Amino acid sequence: MNNNALTVTELNLYIKDIIENNIQLSNIIVKGEISNFKHHSSGHMYFTLKDNDSKIKCVMFKGYNSYLKIKLEDGMKVLARGYVSVYERDGVYQLYCTDIKKDGLGDLYLAYEELKKKLEQEGLFDEKHKKKLPLLPRRIGVATSSTGAVIRDIINVASRRFYNVNILLYPVKVQGEGAAETIVEAIEYFNDRDDIDVIIIGRGGGSIEELWAFNEEIVARAIYKSKIPIVSAVGHETDFTIADFVADIRASTPSHAAEIVVPSYSELLYKITSLKTNLYNSVNNRIKRDKILIENLSSKIKLNSPQNKINVHYQYLDNLRDKLINSTNNTLIKKKHNLMLTVQKLDGLSPLKSISRGFAAVVKNEKLIKSIEQVEKNDIIEVYFEDGKLDCIIKEKSEVKIWQE
Repeated sequence: MNNNALTVTELNLYIKDIIENNIQLSNIIVKGEISNFKHHSSGHMYFTLKDNDSKIKCVMFKGYNSYLKIKLEDGMKVLARGYVSVYERDGVYQLYCTDIKKDGLGDLYLAYEELKKKLEQEGLFDEKHKKKLPLLPRRIGVATSSTGAVIRDIINVASRRFYNVNILLYPVKVQGEGAAETIVEAIEYFNDRDDIDVIIIGRGGGSIEELWAFNEEIVARAIYKSKIPIVSAVGHETDFTIADFVADIRASTPSHAAEIVVPSYSELLYKITSLKTNLYNSVNNRIKRDKILIENLSSKIKLNSPQNKINVHYQYLDNLRDKLINSTNNTLIKKKHNLMLTVQKLDGLSPLKSISRGFAAVVKNEKLIKSIEQVEKNDIIEVYFEDGKLDCIIKEKSEVKIWQE
């Protein structure tokens, strides 16, 4: 029996030979919907063709796909021409495509677009409904499979970013029957608690049917209804689900979701240190500016203080007093001088001066008599000499000139 045993490679090559020699399989057209499409960096295309009950792996090498007139993408219904052969390394048969024509969009894709349009018109995608994520969440709720790589990636990234991050897992089905219902249960459970600050829902990449639970309407409405911010982390960067549009934040991958939700401890520490330094510098600069301002105001107050004004007026009054004294003294000197001149003049004109030279002064009723017209016969007059006076009675008066020429 051992002598007749085949190696695995021999068996796969044998089956491959049978299939490739089948005329019907050497040139065949297969109708189906594209999923898991990948355009490799080598230029080759890898994808799956499926219908409601089955699927087959397909490959289209660069030499063929460079002539395509359409852009292949998931959900596209196509007619693929090619041949069936065996990939002996993995022991699987594949459809090797030589030409592909478009045959319409898949049913799931149409359902996706229809629901997306409906929810968008209802406003479930509007930015005004998006809730902000907390800076530092107390506890993070995660709704995903407990056995997949998603929860491990989230825990690893979150723990690396912040040493004591708290994560609560609610295990859910991420594909298949009942998956959407368990996701809704997880969202409602987290909302019933009072210690969850943010929720991450997600799974790894896959075909449109594998991600379909996150395209269900009940999931979309549960996300919209949630009072806790939700981050959607479904599939890879190129995968978009309805949950991504309704969620408050869309992460390209679960690891990216952890980076969004959990701040970096070192970055926070750096920001705090920078803020502290900036605050110190700001306060210090403000104190310096205020000190200079106070000094300037103090100088202005001193310059404009009432005491300064009083002192200025004191000085002004002193100057006025000095001027007044000087002016008064000068005036007194001038007056004294003028008085002396006047006295001298008066002295020169004084009757006493004339009397001292031998003249006499005649007075009647205390009035100086200058003419005989001022007296009458029998008037009593007083005649003043330098050394005394005479009381006299007018006996006669006559007009004569004392000085004869």
